[in-house]
Amino acid sequence: MRLNKYISETGVCSRREADKWIEAGRVTCNGAIAALGTRVGDGDEVRVDGKRVGAKKKQIYIALNKPVGITCTTEAHVDGNIVDLIGHPERVFPIGRLDKESEGLILLTNDGDIVNEILRSENNHEKEYIVTVDRPITDLALKRMADGVKIMGEITKPCKVSRINERTFRMVLTQGLNRQIRRMCSALGYKAQRLQRVRIINIVLGELGVGEWRELTEAERARLLSL
Repeated sequence: MRLNKYISETGVCSRREADKWIEAGRVTCNGAIAALGTRVGDGDEVRVDGKRVGAKKKQIYIALNKPVGITCTTEAHVDGNIVDLIGHPERVFPIGRLDKESEGLILLTNDGDIVNEILRSENNHEKEYIVTVDRPITDLALKRMADGVKIMGEITKPCKVSRINERTFRMVLTQGLNRQIRRMCSALGYKAQRLQRVRIINIVLGELGVGEWRELTEAERARLLSL
């Protein structure tokens, strides 16, 4: 199999991250500096920064209710990083991001393949949010969000938006631009005061407490793996 896939299946990182490590010359195969596209077979010895990368590990899929203030990084030197919060005995990494000020559902895994499938915008996977803004929001503003708002030089994809109350609405995105919802609100003159993700594809936050996590059910895993 390709080297980046082999590395990701050992659970140390995603395929995308593995490519970066290979390009940086941090990966060797049978003692030689590896290149992008290197293929690995039975008996080959792969090392990252001189440390041997072992056999494929059991695949782990976790749903976490991320609190405000936690950073979605695996960098151990960052205070309040998401990996320390979970404290899982295996190395896991987040699928995508929720910014530090946001809360709610985020998935973590050691399966690099599923990361790429979920994050590809062209796959149109739904992510659902509940957003509260700083003042009453008009029906026109909600319609403009649904139709698309210009942020960072581009128009956001059409999305589903429905009112919950005077200042709170539900939004279903199939796109994941950096701080997208906050930027959309700001473009229309509002400030997002609370932003909570409550669903990713078929996985819902449900009654999971803030800061708590659980393993995905067999049905949830099956749906993700069918991607």
